[in-house]
Amino acid sequence: MTGVHLVGSVGLDTVPEVFAAAGKYLGPYLKRVPDGEVGGRRLWVSWQYPLLRASPFLQAEAVPSNSGVGFPVMRVAGGVKPEEIRFGELGYAREARASYVDFLAARDAGVLPRQVRFQVSLPTPYAVVTSFCAPQSIAAILPAYEAAMLREAATVCAAIPHSDLCLQWDVCHEMLTWDGRWPRRPPFADMDRQFAAAFARLSAVVPLDVELGIHLCYGDFEGRHFVEPQDATKMVELANLIAGSIERRLAYIHMPVPIGRSDDAYFEPMKNLRLPPGTELYLGLVHAQDGVEGTGKRMATAKRHAPAFGIASECGISRARKPEVVEEFLRVYAGAAAAA
Repeated sequence: MTGVHLVGSVGLDTVPEVFAAAGKYLGPYLKRVPDGEVGGRRLWVSWQYPLLRASPFLQAEAVPSNSGVGFPVMRVAGGVKPEEIRFGELGYAREARASYVDFLAARDAGVLPRQVRFQVSLPTPYAVVTSFCAPQSIAAILPAYEAAMLREAATVCAAIPHSDLCLQWDVCHEMLTWDGRWPRRPPFADMDRQFAAAFARLSAVVPLDVELGIHLCYGDFEGRHFVEPQDATKMVELANLIAGSIERRLAYIHMPVPIGRSDDAYFEPMKNLRLPPGTELYLGLVHAQDGVEGTGKRMATAKRHAPAFGIASECGISRARKPEVVEEFLRVYAGAAAAA
């Protein structure tokens, strides 16, 4: 086993609490640690909506959307040309720089192991824009938002020593589109070429001596996937596309595993996974509900089909979860890692 992985969000109130809990339960198994996406970031990309809503280049639709998050979707404002749209700070780099100060304090105090890297998890631009923008405006808004997100990633990499840093792209809406069963984001012509080009751009902004990771995601709104993966086939396909589209080393790829899937059929497609040498695989098979025993059953099945892997939860352990549930997650993580 290659260790344990915290995907991003951790349902505790402050960054120091996240680092303390991670160090307490998972210290011997950690390679990277996120800040837990506390405060306004707890509901993943939702904190970006006010930024879009405040943009002079966009305006809200008159009728609220039925997207599930309850926000009126945004479209290009009247009289605005696509090439005129621009965004300033998105807030991710500012949050990362503040949390890195807490990371250094925790590491210096021995709360975190010396070798652990600080992990910054960022959503792909596609996820943010397709979450909050009208379908007919996505093509116009996406390039400007992507440019802003690439600046955020570059700022993170400029502000934090590379030997301390891991940058993770959260790949959710692309995963759901690739899967093909989510009606809100259906497949489209040429998506393989468009996604490959986007992943190449997202990876190119990360310096070679900064670790780069990929979290494949089926969503976690209200603690549930938007659709459940039928098996690992679509994740393997997208992982292979990403790995083949970028010109640098991937530190790891993470794939979710639903709680009810300890059967061979779910993991069998992983025989087709083509990860570059040195790229770690993390399987999100840790669930608090069935504890170390259930997690162990999924691990045992995965070992028959997957390359060497570490363990993780299927998504973050924040949304719709109270601190006591988070603590139980961490106990299961630790117990399963110790038993591996």
